[in-house]
Amino acid sequence: MVLYRNVYDVTAFLPNHPGGSRAILQLGGTDATSEYDPIHPPGVLEEYLSAETKLGTIDPATILMKSNDPPEQTHNDNGPLNVQSLLNLDDIEAEATKQISPRAWAYYYSASDDLISKTYNNTVFRSIFLRPRVLVDCTNCDTSTIVLGHKVDNAFYVSAAAMARLAHPDGEHGIAQACAKYGTMQLISNDASMTPEQIVADAAPGQVFGWQLYVQTDRRKSEAMLARVARLPTVKFICLTVDGPVGGKREHAERSRKYDISGSAIFQGLAQDLSWRTTFPWLVKHTKLPIVIKGIQTHEDALEACRHPAVKAIILSNHGGRQVDTAPPAVHTLLEIRRYCPEVFDHVEVWADGGIRRGTDVVKALCLGARMVGLGRAPLWGLGAAGKVGVERTLESMVSICLCLFSFVHAAELILPLRHSPKGRSRDMYAIAWS
Repeated sequence: MVLYRNVYDVTAFLPNHPGGSRAILQLGGTDATSEYDPIHPPGVLEEYLSAETKLGTIDPATILMKSNDPPEQTHNDNGPLNVQSLLNLDDIEAEATKQISPRAWAYYYSASDDLISKTYNNTVFRSIFLRPRVLVDCTNCDTSTIVLGHKVDNAFYVSAAAMARLAHPDGEHGIAQACAKYGTMQLISNDASMTPEQIVADAAPGQVFGWQLYVQTDRRKSEAMLARVARLPTVKFICLTVDGPVGGKREHAERSRKYDISGSAIFQGLAQDLSWRTTFPWLVKHTKLPIVIKGIQTHEDALEACRHPAVKAIILSNHGGRQVDTAPPAVHTLLEIRRYCPEVFDHVEVWADGGIRRGTDVVKALCLGARMVGLGRAPLWGLGAAGKVGVERTLESMVSICLCLFSFVHAAELILPLRHSPKGRSRDMYAIAWS
């Protein structure tokens, strides 16, 4: 296989490739640089391949195409894009779909099985209605919040999403620069396509990052990464993702005709033996940073998280519908917690993600008790539409809408259907107050 004009014998590595052997075999005998580069951060080759596997260099003029298929189009050239014409996240996603490669689109868009959870994530907020109160002084409307003791300018953050350079060469660093402009927190994916050091380079003063941790079967790899991010002062917390012992069945990604980046490939090598009893004693030995648990989907697990002193926040999430189809949206889990164990809100910060498309979605999640809400696919679509500038437009549109809504519903209530109502209430609707 040719990578960056160097020829490697990767035969012995096939059984150990985290993405499975098929991903390598289908590119064997070719120049795989264009497939490899957007997915892997620098240093991976040196980490996994010994010096003996490098056989030499190759004359670029002699390189064969990978197949008879024409090269994938990655970015259209239809003249400069006016990002101000993209008015909302739907517009941004539509533009990104035109710009990025089919392989990138399949990976970002895909979700588990029939996409029921993904679709419901996007529609569940529509069943919740606001009851805005009027004649409330909104002169000093403030969209900022405090997260784990750090002030951020917005009550939404960029959630962990892998392989940003599939969308655009600006990658995760471009997302970070956009976050700096709008004072937005960024959670860096464990499977980022850039190194942690590259991503946080040139961070703005006070900029807040978190590091997502997928625990590896070989714990030494996870321990080395924890030690590495501990040396980055802008990384303020470790986010342990717990809803992915195996990959979801993501059929759009599986149908992609190129390099296999389906759920099953991504989750190769991840530990399947995590437990409340064993994982946290191990983790607190290897990090002094606050721990956030991502992937809580029931009030029972939310309550269990409160029993672990190192856990400072939980993220209610069904992984964007990518893991278990028909898993509940974060809004439902918020309602569960309010009904069965509201004391959770007093013990840990509660964040939520999944399906946030509008400022009204942000407000409704905050009304239900969330401290922050995460944007997962949206920044990736912004990146695909116009690189760093596209991410800026994504955040700008959310900031402006949220500011307007915070002013409009500075004192508000939510109306929710009876099926979510507290025990003993006979009204068809009930309201949750927030100010």
